[in-house]
Amino acid sequence: MTKIGIIKEGKIPIDRRVPLTPIQAKQITENFDVELVVQSSDIRCFSDDDYRNAGLRVVDSIDDCDIILGVKEVPIPKLVPNKTHFFFSHTIKKQDYNRDLLRSILDKQIRLIDWETLTNESGNRIIAFGRWAGIVGAYNGLWTYGKRYNLFNLRRAHECFDYDDLKTEFSKIKLPNIKIALTGGGRVAKGAMEVLLGAGISQVTPYDFLTQRFNEPVFTQLNSRDYNKRIDGGAFHRNEFYKNPELYEGDFLKYSKVTDILIACAFWDPAAPVLFQRQDIIRDDFDIRVIADITCDIEGSIPSTKKPSTIDDPIYDYNPTDDEVEQALTDEGNITVMAVDNLPCELPRDASESFGNELVNNVIPHLLGNDEKGIIERATITKDGKLTDKYSYLQDYVDGK
Repeated sequence: MTKIGIIKEGKIPIDRRVPLTPIQAKQITENFDVELVVQSSDIRCFSDDDYRNAGLRVVDSIDDCDIILGVKEVPIPKLVPNKTHFFFSHTIKKQDYNRDLLRSILDKQIRLIDWETLTNESGNRIIAFGRWAGIVGAYNGLWTYGKRYNLFNLRRAHECFDYDDLKTEFSKIKLPNIKIALTGGGRVAKGAMEVLLGAGISQVTPYDFLTQRFNEPVFTQLNSRDYNKRIDGGAFHRNEFYKNPELYEGDFLKYSKVTDILIACAFWDPAAPVLFQRQDIIRDDFDIRVIADITCDIEGSIPSTKKPSTIDDPIYDYNPTDDEVEQALTDEGNITVMAVDNLPCELPRDASESFGNELVNNVIPHLLGNDEKGIIERATITKDGKLTDKYSYLQDYVDGK
């Protein structure tokens, strides 16, 4: 019988999310021939007793489990050799800070499956926290604007019990007739739009956003074609843009002239054009003063995102003249940046339940079945002490080159 363990999250700062809620974990034991145990934890959004009450065994060690489920990177000393680990490894983009983690995974003969690499046959992700990053990120963006201009006071998202509790704050949001630009069209953007619409902010087309004045706050959703253009003046083709982004240049500045808040939800490829550059920010016609950078690509497509912020300290100011980070809300000439890099942690119960539903429905049947569609195989980064063929491009990263 396969034995599955839910690991205690060990990364600092702490993460209160879980891959499976108690009810979902119990559901797996009822539908599959598996034993599922939970490593004791004092930080989860669901307590040990919640799991015990669902009929699950809480243990001190999960070293005897075949499959170990977690959310964030497992600290190197906590990795269990010769087992299958599931977690967000943050290695597939060759992130420097996790090189030693991947090396240890290889040394310990661990089979690593990254949640981010689980996709269907069309290449679309089948499990993610993206919607919750969008929800919390947009809410934090509105919270930041209220703070910057002393307009209203909202509870922080993490101070709310769950999403339903957070929604009760929407009635406090009183905005002037500002314009909000939102980039992206995936799960993150849809989550952000939920909050903007829930707060009573009307959506308008990109054209009207650029050309019309409104007597109320409005937002527009911008897709890649709205703020990128072909260098040779030809027509925009989405598939070509993603395959050959070097053929395109940025065209976002027309929006920056009329935007008050930017909510960045779009995935950014380093080969693609940036949204804007530092010298653009210091132009007299650059109007953006609050940026909620949900993507949090450090010094990526948005030059003011110089560092991630934290749930405890969620905003900082960017001084574009000196290209420096300063204390939040200190100078009207600065841009206030919200760049929390673990946003779903602010609503851990909802985020965990949503993630767990996708795990139960989209992953577990393939993991515990015959994986006919290759979902688990495609997502496997390491096996038997080696990188799999699909991820062999990481070898120079592992070797420190």
